[in-house]
Amino acid sequence: MTSHVTTHVLDAATGTPAEHVVVSLAKHLDGGGTTGVAQGFTDTDGRLALGPETLDPGMYALTFGTGAWFADRGIPSLYPLVTVTFTVEPESGHLHVPLLLSPFAYSTYRGS
Repeated sequence: MTSHVTTHVLDAATGTPAEHVVVSLAKHLDGGGTTGVAQGFTDTDGRLALGPETLDPGMYALTFGTGAWFADRGIPSLYPLVTVTFTVEPESGHLHVPLLLSPFAYSTYRGS
């Protein structure tokens, strides 16, 4: 079974956790579209656990409110939202999807 999804957002420009970034988790539907699963804000360490304890197999997306986060700090940025789409397999195990963020770039990977 796959457990909930976790994320960790780091401000790569300052090397610090990105606190209070809004993150939403959605499941892609077979016929198109998405349905919301969960939403929350990163904590003081830039971390957040989202969703139910187990996720059904399928395609999901994490959307990060990066533009608002930078705007709150008076920093112009290029990407108002960053969406990371990923697949949950039947035995995926824990899924950790970190985001490294700067005003004009971002990267992600499958974490542990």
